[in-house]
Amino acid sequence: MEKLKIVIVSANCHPFLSPRAHRSTELAKELSKRGYNVHLYSLLGNYDYSKIAERTGITFKNLGNSRFGLQDNTQNRNRNIIYRAFARFLGKFFAFPYIELTYLVKKQISKEKDIDVLITIAHPHSIHWAILLLKKKNYKCWIADCGDPFMGDPFNFHPFYFKYVEKKWCKKVDFITIPFEKGKSGYYPEFRDKIKVIPQGFNFDEVKLAKYEVNSIPTFAYSGTIYENKRDPLKFLEYLSILKFDFKFIVYTKSKKYFERYRLDLGDKLQIKDYIPRTELIYELSKMDFLINIKNNSEVQLPSKLIDYYLSGRPILEIATSFDEQQNFESFIKRDYTSQLFKQDVSNYDIKNVTSNFINLFWKCI
Repeated sequence: MEKLKIVIVSANCHPFLSPRAHRSTELAKELSKRGYNVHLYSLLGNYDYSKIAERTGITFKNLGNSRFGLQDNTQNRNRNIIYRAFARFLGKFFAFPYIELTYLVKKQISKEKDIDVLITIAHPHSIHWAILLLKKKNYKCWIADCGDPFMGDPFNFHPFYFKYVEKKWCKKVDFITIPFEKGKSGYYPEFRDKIKVIPQGFNFDEVKLAKYEVNSIPTFAYSGTIYENKRDPLKFLEYLSILKFDFKFIVYTKSKKYFERYRLDLGDKLQIKDYIPRTELIYELSKMDFLINIKNNSEVQLPSKLIDYYLSGRPILEIATSFDEQQNFESFIKRDYTSQLFKQDVSNYDIKNVTSNFINLFWKCI
């Protein structure tokens, strides 16, 4: 029997560090392991994919070079000041610079023939829009995977006219996959019957945990992106700044500016670090006394780093932007974790189970 040809399209993949890049890479690896003919399109940059391609059997294909400042997989980008100014002042109205992916994806996917399954992975959603522009349908099944909603995203405003684009691709696609059930409310009601919940996937075979030992001073960590006034550590950091006892708060983030302003007040108590590869992150998190999760002010989004937290095996203290959980924090400092975030069954996040869920969708529309 001839192998099914599966084409996955994502702005980024390995070695880029982001939830969507990880989603794309791990799904492609597991599908290839199961014998499928997998082609993964991304902004490859100048990374040498020969070794990972040989090891995994994936065919890596370049979407091209971004002229308008999109990061490639080696985090290079065109930093033209004109494009940056345009993105800052008019980006929302034109989905700039992400709209460039619509052109790049359409150009490359138009060249493909006899695609059995096409999986487009957002963010950004402009990847989905590209499929609307194909002159000829060259796939049997189209699955649009969405980490977050677009028009229903409470963190980002989008002009009303983009709803027509969203409704058009939602009408054309076979299935929409999202990471958790409550996220369905972020999509238009008439398309919710197409939505299937498939959580983020992780290769459990690669997870290594440290042998936890109680730290000499309370040590806790946060990992993730910050959204001002929406997923914001301001109140929590203000509270930490007035504490008189020793502790260590380790932060892994790209949103460094929100923490840097407290470096002077907190001194060595605050350590701000760059993102590190996911397996390394989970290992480091497993050394912590506990972990901090800042809740989204939204019912339609779930912080992807929660999966890493669950896998680390450490207690999780969930706090709100308003930081009303001072009493819970004080209990955690005393190593009383009674109020920890309820632990989920992490087997749902096993890439083997996640991939099986995708395969089940394939056979419903091929």
